[in-house]
Amino acid sequence: MHGHHVEDELCVCFHVSRAKIIRYVKRERPRVVSLVSQCMSAGTGCGWCIPFLQRIHEDVMAGREPEPMMSRDEYLRRRAEYHRRIKGIGAEPEQGREPRGAG
Repeated sequence: MHGHHVEDELCVCFHVSRAKIIRYVKRERPRVVSLVSQCMSAGTGCGWCIPFLQRIHEDVMAGREPEPMMSRDEYLRRRAEYHRRIKGIGAEPEQGREPRGAG
């Protein structure tokens, strides 16, 4: 299981757990993955988790139990890299800038 606990957040932006997404897809059997996002907001923030939502949807709809693709630490590390590369979200504050009200 790669050390990834089933209750870990898949959608970090909206704090939606992997287990909640799996339960929803098993129960509701949405015909397209966008219905998962529409109902739970997962995938509508930064977009990082969309491929993982698609994989869970595909697995459940095919009758397979979804398996985590990487450890929690690896997931968060890759998400941070994605943000820096694509969106600039979560990037470190500019060096040399003083916080507001300083000085």
